[in-house]
Amino acid sequence: MAKHEKLNQFDDLNLINSDWSGTKYINSTHELVAYHNDTIIRIWRNVEPRGFKPHWHSSIEIVLPIENHYDAKISNNDYRVNPGEILVIPPRELHELIAPPDGVRFIFQFNINVMAQLKGFAAIQSMLSKPLHITKDTHPLVYNEVYQTLLDMCKEYISGNPYSELSIFSLLIRMLISLYENHIQTTDLFQNVNVNKHQEYVAKFGNLLEYIDSHYTEDLTLEDMADIIGFSKYHFSRLFKQYTNFTFCDYLKHRRIQAAEMLLDQPEYSITEVALQAGFPSISTFNRIFKEYKNCTPTEFRNMRQKRRH
Repeated sequence: MAKHEKLNQFDDLNLINSDWSGTKYINSTHELVAYHNDTIIRIWRNVEPRGFKPHWHSSIEIVLPIENHYDAKISNNDYRVNPGEILVIPPRELHELIAPPDGVRFIFQFNINVMAQLKGFAAIQSMLSKPLHITKDTHPLVYNEVYQTLLDMCKEYISGNPYSELSIFSLLIRMLISLYENHIQTTDLFQNVNVNKHQEYVAKFGNLLEYIDSHYTEDLTLEDMADIIGFSKYHFSRLFKQYTNFTFCDYLKHRRIQAAEMLLDQPEYSITEVALQAGFPSISTFNRIFKEYKNCTPTEFRNMRQKRRH
């Protein structure tokens, strides 16, 4: 598409420009997303000529430029997102957004913590370990579906339908499933493995992620996971990294930190109780790992969220 060509399907959508003043709360690099009307969804039409310095948030973010490009820096990688292209930024990923002097883009943010409780989501979550830059060339089998889904989300968002949040989340889940199925079909997850073995390994590791998701509070070891799946620990380590883009140790820490974030939103739990319920062996280990991942202590994280609500 030409640099300033409009995407006609979005022309008539009456999403207001975001009033950034007062709606973004960033402490250090952590943004607390201001969702819409007590939902866990925010969609807006953005024309701001300024971007946003490196920050992270717990929501998944999707950027769709309509007029002119939009740039992003994520984990030392640069992304230029042209009109009609789609960038999916995973939750908790440090990123910087750079706007051109003029342009229009739609931005979507969703709190997908509720999905973590759904069977099968662990495999989709592994796909979201890195950004997805979706274009007609990179994702020819699903591009039109993803684009249309985002358009349908926008229409539902402004519809006034009392069930719009449910409707939008059903669209989001369907979209993520389509992206995951495309990911499995088109990505060489397990190198030098024939088609039958590839399908077998996908099933095994998908089931294993479900197991980890149900037992992350327990004392899980790499050796135990390798035994469950029937591989040597060395073979398991290599294949697990190929499938998830994480080492087993990092994946387990990531899952426990995710659980801790949700528990920290519940003031009835002390920090020590959060650490134990999230699977950390000690409060000192929890504090160290949480700060390593979030650049703040659990107490600071809780205080920031409470301050945002008040």
